[in-house]
Amino acid sequence: MTSQEGALHDKARQVTASELQWRSLSAYGFMAFPLAFAGLPLYLHVPDFYATTLAVPLSALGLVLLALRVIDALQDPLIGSLSDAYSENRGAILLSGMILLGSGFWMVFHPLAAAPLLWFAFSIFLCTTGFSVVAINLQALGGLWTTHQSNRTRITGVREAFGLLGLLCAAITPSLLGHTIDPATSFHLLASLFLPLLALGGLLLMLWLKTAPLMSATQKSEKSINWATLLNTPWRRQFFALNLLNTFASAIPAVLVLFFIRDRLGVESLTGLFLLLYFLSGALSMVIWDKFATRYGKITAWGSSMALACATFIWASLLGPGDGMAYGIICLLSGLALGADLAIPPAILADHIAGSRQQADTSRLFSVLTFISKSALALATGVALPFLGLFGYQPGTIATGETAVALSLAYAGGPCLLKAAAFVWVLRARQTLETR
Repeated sequence: MTSQEGALHDKARQVTASELQWRSLSAYGFMAFPLAFAGLPLYLHVPDFYATTLAVPLSALGLVLLALRVIDALQDPLIGSLSDAYSENRGAILLSGMILLGSGFWMVFHPLAAAPLLWFAFSIFLCTTGFSVVAINLQALGGLWTTHQSNRTRITGVREAFGLLGLLCAAITPSLLGHTIDPATSFHLLASLFLPLLALGGLLLMLWLKTAPLMSATQKSEKSINWATLLNTPWRRQFFALNLLNTFASAIPAVLVLFFIRDRLGVESLTGLFLLLYFLSGALSMVIWDKFATRYGKITAWGSSMALACATFIWASLLGPGDGMAYGIICLLSGLALGADLAIPPAILADHIAGSRQQADTSRLFSVLTFISKSALALATGVALPFLGLFGYQPGTIATGETAVALSLAYAGGPCLLKAAAFVWVLRARQTLETR
């Protein structure tokens, strides 16, 4: 360890209680709430709104959404590169992202009747671009927070807990509004609620930035390098590939959950309760995983969450019609595993960035995580739905016989095998992953 590294290490140990007080953690992490609040309506409610209220053909919407999702994923590395290149203007970058996100979110729910499809494409592009700019830079700031490595799970945990709470509110709010008013008015109110949340998140984050204990430009001894060199190290190849496998395993149930609840278990009326149990369990589990990771290490904690997910999905694959109570318990357990998946990998990456002194490429490395997340979801959709189609599955009808088995395998059996493979991978790559 060089004298400079030693000084930084000592400084990180000294910066503990002061910057990790709840006020500082919440000021940084709250931005995840409006980000998550915006994400769910954009992908869940907007296509239905344009199809039913504005009579835009589903085929056209589907093609536009597919193109937008491809662009959204591919632009993340570019956003990461630009963010690193202009990292001294991090506040301005975040502000530009918030403006894009807020403008696009308002526009998408206030469509131009003369050209709804064009308006849809443009407003969604603004939303997703702004979302990526804010999300990538928010994660990068967490990675640049000068602190001891034992604190990083807490930093990411608080941020992801706010995100889960935002996701929960986003899942509930449109349904509550839709019971009393027409869709156009309810979405107008949703947008009116989102903008103050985004502004509050931005204000808190900017205030935090003024005194945030971040790695300074003079401490970034390593220069930015090209993408091929950046990713071509044993640690990063292992970590990002493992992350893709693990995220893909989690994305498949996320794509199929509504189908499984309605058409396999036959308890659609309990969907809201199941989502509440799942997201709350994930948010509350952050405290558990923080303590577990501090005591046993982040790699051990991540692997343990994979083992828990395996046990949960094995049980889920055995459920049938009417097993609502058992599925509720599964939601609690899988929510615990979700908490680790959200909080621990970014903390591991932050440790690696600090240990390899690659702070000049922090945004780019975190943009790889967001790219993986989006790619895994797209891959899960492209694999799971055609698989069910091969067995004649028709959404909206109770699955029986071969179709029921296929739905259980797709929702739980396949992801269980993938999680098991990820768990074995963690065990075999543990030495590499623990070497930063």
